[in-house]
Amino acid sequence: MAVAITSTETHPHCAEILGVLAQVVHLDDEGLRRLALAWQDTPEVSRARDKALQPDTPLILEVLAAFDSLAGLFADDLAGTAPYVTLPAPTTALALKAVRDAIAAAYARPILTPQDYAELSAPWHAVYPDRRMQMPDFGPQHHEVLALLTSVPGLSCHRHDPESATLFANLLLHARGLDPDAHARAVESAWQAAVLTGRRRLWFLASRSAQEGYDRACGPCARVADDEDRAVLAVCLGVVAAMLVRDVLDTTSAETLLAPVASLLPPAA
Repeated sequence: MAVAITSTETHPHCAEILGVLAQVVHLDDEGLRRLALAWQDTPEVSRARDKALQPDTPLILEVLAAFDSLAGLFADDLAGTAPYVTLPAPTTALALKAVRDAIAAAYARPILTPQDYAELSAPWHAVYPDRRMQMPDFGPQHHEVLALLTSVPGLSCHRHDPESATLFANLLLHARGLDPDAHARAVESAWQAAVLTGRRRLWFLASRSAQEGYDRACGPCARVADDEDRAVLAVCLGVVAAMLVRDVLDTTSAETLLAPVASLLPPAA
């Protein structure tokens, strides 16, 4: 009996899906350029895409969420106005069509014919033939960043979980004692460090992951975040951002953003 596909983990092509999504955050100009050159919207590709994006496609809402994340991840590239963007925006736009087709093909593979799948994923496979699952590499502080992304969502349960409540209260106290201007300057310094080290897309991925994890972690609460939630989350996002570039971040900014990091990271074994 076929297993119901209720999550990425139960998808028969989970490894391929995660492999594509992980590679996306490491796309460089050369990769984008090659994808743009490889993508063609033939009638066959268009028909395969239509089939892949039907309402009954496995996990179609996750597909659409991935498309939305892709738009955010490459917003600066598509705008083409930031000084650190070097590839023409139309080239990036074409490349992202190939990326979206690859994501759709991986999710919809169980309902596509082999030919449909091959047509839709051909540009991606031509540029990235290695289909093994690889997790995003968050740099020298990879494990610390992952630990933070695991820790932050639990804070959303602070209204009914005593341990989360204590941590939340401490972070809120820290947030209320911050100099907003100093915190903003430190975040900007971390962003510039991410740009200089080629980690700006990882910045977006880590920040979005922390935000979304916090927003959806506590099903029993089913509530809208208030000012206290937003204040604590801003502190947490600052910690994540600083940890991502800790190896190149100036001392003052690191001290400002990472002050509460010990409470968010699990104690060393």
